[in-house]
Amino acid sequence: MKDPRIDKLAKNLIQYSVQLQPGEKVLIENFGLQRELVTALVKEAYAAGGHPFVSIKDHAVDRALLMGAQEEQYDMIASFEANVMEQMDAYIGLRAGDNISEQSDVPDEKMKIHGNTIGKKVHREIRVPKKKWVVLRYPTASMAQLANMSSEGFEDFYFDVCNLDYSKMDKAMDNLVELMNNTDKVRLVGEGTDLTFSIKDIPAVKCAGRLNIPDGEVYSAPVKDSVNGVISYNTPSPYNGFTFENVKLTFKEGKIVEATANDTDRINKIFDTDEGARYVGEFAIGVNPFIQHPMQDILFDEKIDGSFHFTPGECYEEAYNGNHSNIHWDMVMIQRPEYGGGEIYFDDVLIRKDGRFVIEELEVLNPENLK
Repeated sequence: MKDPRIDKLAKNLIQYSVQLQPGEKVLIENFGLQRELVTALVKEAYAAGGHPFVSIKDHAVDRALLMGAQEEQYDMIASFEANVMEQMDAYIGLRAGDNISEQSDVPDEKMKIHGNTIGKKVHREIRVPKKKWVVLRYPTASMAQLANMSSEGFEDFYFDVCNLDYSKMDKAMDNLVELMNNTDKVRLVGEGTDLTFSIKDIPAVKCAGRLNIPDGEVYSAPVKDSVNGVISYNTPSPYNGFTFENVKLTFKEGKIVEATANDTDRINKIFDTDEGARYVGEFAIGVNPFIQHPMQDILFDEKIDGSFHFTPGECYEEAYNGNHSNIHWDMVMIQRPEYGGGEIYFDDVLIRKDGRFVIEELEVLNPENLK
């Protein structure tokens, strides 16, 4: 018997996340066939009067393509996929896989080909700025393993996270958005971390189930050359199939001038991808009450209750700071007491301590008020 929570998730994705309207076309792109959810999405799209299109992909097949990738070939693939994306009104990206490290041995130059073609021409230039879209993971045994949970326990956790009342969260974020829009100086403090930057005149954007599932963050971006100090991230950070740990970045006038990690050479090669890779494109505060611990999946980890992420690379158009790069690497620091604590200051006023908001207008975002 099909889990009824799948139907609820499909309904939320079609009706709330992409708000599919009669006559609109939606592309459902699935990496790793999750037949029950894809089928439920197709049915919900039809029920909304929309026209569903389905693309099934596979991570292992994608790796095989990447290993021999040539620029001319991927330009053609990108042109094909861009033509399809241009004709869509909405996009639902469903990601599932058995191996988080499937692409760990793909050479950097091959990954750059993908980023410069499909990543840029399909997603960064068309899907993200022009379409209604949402991206989500789907529970697998490998995800449960990364979360140190049983498969059944992880499924319960997954549906709690993905089917929470995002409309309630959306309203609760309004005060934080207003405060960030009126803030100049931000200071982040924690173990091995003392970082300052400005977010003046860069819009704050709330994320409450419209673009990602799970969701729960409010993001902006630092003024590009305003970042100074040091940050020591305390969560594992997968990138291109390799998991980085103990990442420490030192900034001077916005630029990463020193980067160390469990593989310092590898991380510096990533930051040498292009000029923008050593500048920051996003600053975001995570508030999802059900996500408490990292599981090496950024769609979950960047929403962790009591966390923030500080992202080297490409900025978003909605919170534009002028930084452009082929990377966008969300790195997470958790500030709850069990992770070492920490503080966030806006214009020298303490607004969050040890992962909890401490000013009255933001208390609505503390976890007990969002569940």
